[in-house]
Amino acid sequence: MEQLKHQLQGLPHDVLTPRGKVSDALAQIIEAHEIDLLVLGTHGRTGVRKLVMGSVAEEIFRCAACPVLSVGPNVSCKPNGEIQFQRILFATDFSEDSLAALPYAISLAEEGQAQLAILHVIDQPAAGIADLEAVTASLMRRLKQLVPPEAEPRCHAECLLEFGRQFARPTERILEIAGDRAADLIVLGVRPVHGNLGVITHLASTTAQQIATYATCPVLSVRT
Repeated sequence: MEQLKHQLQGLPHDVLTPRGKVSDALAQIIEAHEIDLLVLGTHGRTGVRKLVMGSVAEEIFRCAACPVLSVGPNVSCKPNGEIQFQRILFATDFSEDSLAALPYAISLAEEGQAQLAILHVIDQPAAGIADLEAVTASLMRRLKQLVPPEAEPRCHAECLLEFGRQFARPTERILEIAGDRAADLIVLGVRPVHGNLGVITHLASTTAQQIATYATCPVLSVRT
């Protein structure tokens, strides 16, 4: 507690120590304090695909009523100077849940005059698609339609269509592209909880969780 207060010296802040289940306590704090952004520091657990917080992190991604900014173990803990997002990667599978994060990606890109890459990963190799040219053209049109005309002058948007690899998840391709483009922020839409938290789908919490764990930049997740 004392260390935390020392780090926050000079900044208006409250230090809260609620008791009980983490996700429930955070939900109450977010509502009571009208929180706009939850920042979550994570680090990898022994093994793969889990955060040190385990299922708690998964609940936070899918239950938080505000966007969650995750800083994983591969992100520099000592940024040089003021943090600015200049290269933003937004990944979508065109579902309503994934597109919930698009306005945040566009707004951040506009504010910082950043390069915004809008990415869709086709969940199979290109060789497995019969009419590759038609499918590619159709998906590229859908990607370009995601950026409203009024936003184009203020955010430098680029549409990326990538193909998966055999026996590889789209998550791995998203991370590769983020690394290749030196992205300093990844933006994802995640599904809220409907019934059993263990039911996971593409770009749901497990995807966000894995990307937050292995990305070399912060990850902003937004749920519908």
